Amino acid sequence: MTTELEEGRLEAAPAASAPAKISWREKRYRRRRRRVWFEEILGWILVPIILFGGYWLVMVTLDGLGTSPSAIIDGIRSINL
Repeated sequence: MTTELEEGRLEAAPAASAPAKISWREKRYRRRRRRVWFEEILGWILVPIILFGGYWLVMVTLDGLGTSPSAIIDGIRSINL
């Protein structure tokens, strides 16, 4: 048991090295990934808004002209027959 106590001085633990700097390719890859995620989220938000806005614009325009989509379709059908 005494031999374990008399082994000598302990060596210093190695200092923790700083994390390696990321390369320019890794930075570019991360920027692209962030941009892709941002565009995806933006698309999920903007596409429904644009579709609803287009529908609303058509309906308001037709209502302002005093007609409806069904009246226009009936008029087109009567011309073709």
